[in-house]
Amino acid sequence: MSARSASGTELAVETHGLVKRFKENIAVDGVDLAIPRGGIYGVLGPNGAGKTTVIRMLATLLRPDGGEARVLGRDVFAQPAAIRERIALTGQFASLDEDLTGIENLVLLGRLLGFSAAAARRRGADLLEAFDLGDAAGRQVKKYSGGMRRRLDIAGSLLVTPELIFLDEPTTGVDPRSRNQVWDIIRTLVDGGTTVLLTTQYLEEADQLADRLAVIDHGRVIAEGTPGRLKAQVGSGALKVRVVEPADRERAAAIMGSALGAEPVREADEAALTARLAEGQTAGPVLSALEDAGIGVETFALGQPSLDEVFLALTGRPVEPEESEEPGARTEPAAHAEEATASGAASPAAAHENGGEGR
Repeated sequence: MSARSASGTELAVETHGLVKRFKENIAVDGVDLAIPRGGIYGVLGPNGAGKTTVIRMLATLLRPDGGEARVLGRDVFAQPAAIRERIALTGQFASLDEDLTGIENLVLLGRLLGFSAAAARRRGADLLEAFDLGDAAGRQVKKYSGGMRRRLDIAGSLLVTPELIFLDEPTTGVDPRSRNQVWDIIRTLVDGGTTVLLTTQYLEEADQLADRLAVIDHGRVIAEGTPGRLKAQVGSGALKVRVVEPADRERAAAIMGSALGAEPVREADEAALTARLAEGQTAGPVLSALEDAGIGVETFALGQPSLDEVFLALTGRPVEPEESEEPGARTEPAAHAEEATASGAASPAAAHENGGEGR
């Protein structure tokens, strides 16, 4: 039976008080989620926040130590095999045999999933074309770019279309062009009816893709909602100022902080500052104070807070590169488990192994 939210929306994922411990470390400390079917749900969090551990429990790669979780209406404790038949998971790093060609990798995975040799080759060729890899089908994967490997890895997850796919850091280490291509692939998956749950350290990615977001810190969900709603929690807007002389930035920061009651963020640009505006605050008094202090302002702009600013406000620290949230963790295999075939015969679960889960 499918799980539903209080409003009657059918849920892809539902958790209550989900807990995972690693010896003395509580990696996940009572996480509650209600993720509707369809669309893209993003999970954000700083280093060691617990988000990857949550994903691994939902994908039945880790057994929870407490709480409840249902994925596609099935209990992770009692029905893990039924869940694996209907999901796919792609980890942070591509799990490809670099000595094989692109088509050989997909044929191998297809055979593990129960396809005949001919059917695996047909399906693999179709996916390579769909992912703009047809010209590279006969090339060894070791000669692929990072973006090509990422697209091939996601293609391997889709040999049988999953109802739900977990994408853990789907664009880590790829160039901007390849990142846009992966984003297009993710949107196409949703258009085809697949629910996507992704973790990402790129806040622009979350802003571009996710319909809803959960921010996890210290193993708990500290905020949840649409990107727009989360931004609204931070303040009514953001004032971005670039001073004429970079040497004046610290004086300008002090003036802005005093006028607004909040410390501005020093941007990478050595002359730029960004400060949040609380409800009812305006930029006029700040600009006047800077002028009175003899600080020249080259440009200023008002806008909605960025997700970077939301993240900093909620967690007290900026997003940083990921580290292990499991003590002593090493690279773990991640299952690519697909949904049952049209005839009702279950495909082999956990057939496609993928590294990079143990952060």
